[in-house]
Amino acid sequence: MINRDWPVEKLKDVKVADALKHPNWSMGKKITVDSATLFNKGLEVIEAHYLFGADYDDIDIVIHPQSIIHSMIETQDSSVLAQLGWPDMRLPILYTLSWPDRVYCSEITWPRLDLCKLGSLTFKAPDNVKYPSMNLAYAAGRSGGTMTGVLSAANEKAVEMFIDEKISYLDIFKVVELTCQKHQDELLTSPSLEEIIHYDLWAREYAASLQSSSSFSTPVLA
Repeated sequence: MINRDWPVEKLKDVKVADALKHPNWSMGKKITVDSATLFNKGLEVIEAHYLFGADYDDIDIVIHPQSIIHSMIETQDSSVLAQLGWPDMRLPILYTLSWPDRVYCSEITWPRLDLCKLGSLTFKAPDNVKYPSMNLAYAAGRSGGTMTGVLSAANEKAVEMFIDEKISYLDIFKVVELTCQKHQDELLTSPSLEEIIHYDLWAREYAASLQSSSSFSTPVLA
């Protein structure tokens, strides 16, 4: 498991097994690695921009280690409504399928939330030095067009190569950064579906080609 308090120097030694141990969630390999690199948060920023029409300057990332609060809405009088639950994907899936109603479950197979057992909820600002993924996502989002798809595709390929032990943990950030940089000159601001698919495939191929290049000689965290 990767400790968020580890110094930058220790991150270069992160192994696949470390990245695949999430303290709260039981998920697939790709999203678990995304959680370790915080690329999941960066991608959620882009999602929030499109889903809610929010400007990137108005979207902030907050790290919540316990994974208990899943959403909050601030009303116009400044009071906040929160949705809480144990980190078990069955609950949000049920909530989604039953919306706008709630399904009564006589035999719930997941534990009910016990605030006394939980003890405390903590929050912290992300460390953009140790986890450059978020800045990369903000930059891609602000570029718009095909750049966000290139970011996502490059990250998918980089995670795949990391899981296959072809690149290191820190190389994930570098692969995405270099792929986005390479795409800058060909960025399309209003792409068609065919063009989006084209650059998705291009990003995966280019990211894969970086494995055998000398592009990793300069660490992304330097």
